Amino acid sequence: MELAVVNTTGKKTSKKVKLNADIFGIEPNDHAIYLDVKQYLANQRQGTHKAKERAEISGSTKKIKRQKGTGTARAGSIKSGTRVGGGRIFGPRPRNYGFKLNKKLKQLARKSALAYKAKEEAILVLEDFKMDAPKTKEYVSILNSLSVSDKKTLLVIAENDANIAKSASNLQKANVTIAYKLNTYEILNANNVIFTESSLSKVDELFN
Repeated sequence: MELAVVNTTGKKTSKKVKLNADIFGIEPNDHAIYLDVKQYLANQRQGTHKAKERAEISGSTKKIKRQKGTGTARAGSIKSGTRVGGGRIFGPRPRNYGFKLNKKLKQLARKSALAYKAKEEAILVLEDFKMDAPKTKEYVSILNSLSVSDKKTLLVIAENDANIAKSASNLQKANVTIAYKLNTYEILNANNVIFTESSLSKVDELFN
């Protein structure tokens, strides 16, 4: 698949790039995508939830009533989980929701996500550019030129650029990432993935 490289004004340049078939042309593996997205979302969870159990509730340890002869069920502690104000039975405890995945599976998931975007023709290649200072208005102008300002976009750059990242940080639908941090969830969550020329080369290196 061959794409024309566009500049920041949205005009096609004389340059063209060919998407690597080993990355953008594979048969997507849905299960690999599912596992990688599941891991990403699990890693976002803080896991700091905690409920007080029977042993942690403040209250008397005195037996509520005599064992027999009341005509009702026996009852011991007022802190029992079956009583109002008692401890939570099997309540949530702090835990880590993360789990491990093989590197090859994660790589397959990312390739599969990119292959889906290529099939949807939702990939753009942008000429390398720099920003002298963080300017949201200037970044919005670029998105308008590419006709994607009303869509969720993911801009992939080759190296960390604080000015570009800060320019997009206030935009709800715009996201910026570095090539080596590219993940399956962000690719699928975007309507359009925009690669700079140099980042596309970085992606080829990383996946091959």
